[in-house]
Amino acid sequence: MSYINFIKKEFEGWGKYERFIHPAVILIIILISIYMKDTPIALISAICGICATILAGKGKISCYVFGILSNICYSYISYKNLFWGNLALNMLYYFPMQFVGIANWKKHMKKDKQEIYKTKLTKKELLIYTAIASVLIISLSFILKCFNDLNPVIDSVTTILSIFAFIFTVRRCVEQWYAWTIVNALCVIMWIGAYLNGSHCFATILMWFTYFVLGIYFLANWDKELKTER
Repeated sequence: MSYINFIKKEFEGWGKYERFIHPAVILIIILISIYMKDTPIALISAICGICATILAGKGKISCYVFGILSNICYSYISYKNLFWGNLALNMLYYFPMQFVGIANWKKHMKKDKQEIYKTKLTKKELLIYTAIASVLIISLSFILKCFNDLNPVIDSVTTILSIFAFIFTVRRCVEQWYAWTIVNALCVIMWIGAYLNGSHCFATILMWFTYFVLGIYFLANWDKELKTER
């Protein structure tokens, strides 16, 4: 398949409202960020991150291209704001997992349209993941506190839940949107704190808030599609 045909297929299956709302959201964030005099790296991170989330929600494999760019930018922002958990998460986990996601999604694409098949965790899997995540969150919060993390509790919760959320993303599970919604809500709080402390990261706050809204939207969509397929 040529690159032109691939790009054309990535724009298939979009609703008429999605074709308008998603570009409008990105444009609004750009304008607000310019008005608030955000750093260019924060704006690029926000745009790429939102594009990645929208494309992931639509089951489009191109989400990983924007995910890679967002990882690099967001890692730099986390480093500048001393969020060591988020920095480690993006560089050591998100970045290599983008390529794992590409490989796995390519194996589970629908033949009639360029989108993935959605799945759901079993009750046993969900219980195991929940137990492991709880232990890791408590352990990481103590570690981050020793490294003078500005907000070790929120940083540990967002870090660990993000790890599992991305596993669910690679596995194409609807549960990813439950995990992402929690992460996104906490990250909004975390970055508001950084902004109030003098960081020029208003675009990052808008990015996480947009993630939060998109997460709820795609949760409803994926759940509806799974019920229809069943």
